[in-house]
Amino acid sequence: MPSTETTTVGATAYRGHPFSWRFTTPLFIGSALNPINSSLLATALVPIAHGIGVPVGQTATLVAALYLASAIGQPTAGKAAEVFGPRRIFLGGIMLVGIGGIIGGFGNDLVMLLVSRILLGLGTSCAYPTAMLLIRRRANDAGMDQPPGGVLGGLMISGIATASLGLPIGGLLVGVLGWRAVFFVNIPVAAIALVATLLWVEPDRRGRPEEPGRQRASARAIASDLDVIGVAGFVLAMLALLMFLFGLPTTRWWVLAVSVVLWPALGVWELRAAAPFLDLRMLVSNIGLSSAYVRFGLANLCVYVVLYGITQWIESVRGFSESAAGLLLLPMTLVSGLVIAPISRRNLVRLPVIAAAVTCLLGSLGALLLTGTSWIGIVVILTVLFGMATGFATAGNQTALYRAAPAEQLGTASGLLRTFGYLGSIAASAITGIVFHDDVTDSGVHLIGWIMTGVSIALVAITVATLGARSHSH
Repeated sequence: MPSTETTTVGATAYRGHPFSWRFTTPLFIGSALNPINSSLLATALVPIAHGIGVPVGQTATLVAALYLASAIGQPTAGKAAEVFGPRRIFLGGIMLVGIGGIIGGFGNDLVMLLVSRILLGLGTSCAYPTAMLLIRRRANDAGMDQPPGGVLGGLMISGIATASLGLPIGGLLVGVLGWRAVFFVNIPVAAIALVATLLWVEPDRRGRPEEPGRQRASARAIASDLDVIGVAGFVLAMLALLMFLFGLPTTRWWVLAVSVVLWPALGVWELRAAAPFLDLRMLVSNIGLSSAYVRFGLANLCVYVVLYGITQWIESVRGFSESAAGLLLLPMTLVSGLVIAPISRRNLVRLPVIAAAVTCLLGSLGALLLTGTSWIGIVVILTVLFGMATGFATAGNQTALYRAAPAEQLGTASGLLRTFGYLGSIAASAITGIVFHDDVTDSGVHLIGWIMTGVSIALVAITVATLGARSHSH
């Protein structure tokens, strides 16, 4: 790693360390906006319902809107960043966050708030895939052979471990300033990230006017580079799938049927596309990358079943308040951050992905011990185990992604990793909704434990089976 006072590679010069706090600060702030906004609204749903005069149940659509926009927006933003440049897309996303905050803060009906949450979802989704591209670009310019593990670890922590901060921040904002503050708070944060990016992140080199022929690219060429049809097909297919999952336990089979038809059609198109949005041939041949997606999605499913299902059981069966239940789950976030840092610095893959699968299995089996009279310390042990699983899965799979993904496709690849994470969390929500549809009981939490055990066994099997395909990871 360069240690001179000024590092110069090609046309790029860095004072001191190539990954100074100036460069990483806007990237970390941007990456934290999505998880924080995901949980920020939880404490404001009831005040929002009273404020705009709608039933409390309808405000749940505000939560779903951000998840839908994020699951679709992450890989789409990554693809756009590969074509137009990561800094441009990062800045565009930050501006969308600011606009979303303004619309939500002044919103007087559910439609305006939905528009705000969609914009917040799309805007915050631009941060992670573009940050990965910016980090990769700077690492290449600095002549680094190994992934910058410490920087990737900071990105992981800001992008995942910060989710729990949304609950106390939201509660404070609503209590002091009212529900509109959970939207308005995005404006100053977005402004800080915007200014910091303009000052401390170098402009994109691709697409500059001095680049011969680039500014003369036709609309057809740009559409081909973006694979507009592929992106549109992905959006429609994913939207139908997510709408089906969000609708459970009510089964809207026609929505699932639409998704089932669209995915193969999308596959046929992508196999013929000049610059495919979903490079299926690469995903099939690059087991190191595709297996990282599957592992990350399954691990997230187990972790979020704990967040959604076990939390309901703690409150309904054990009689704990929401704040007390939140405190019981706090170790999950703290432990995940403690695990991520040392693993990411060492750029480990095999050990953490194995540990993620094993801790998921141990935690799932532990959920079978929960009863209305069991020692509440078991819940704390489970949250520690699943906090470890979160840290192991996040650190190991992101490092595997960084190494396995082609440099020119890292944006889309990074976004897809997050999409698989969202699919896992949404599937977890659907599972708990089905199991606890009528009532929250000990037998229900045991059924959830068995489901998690089955998923964990599959995760262990997939992890072991794919470790042989590690041409890009160690």
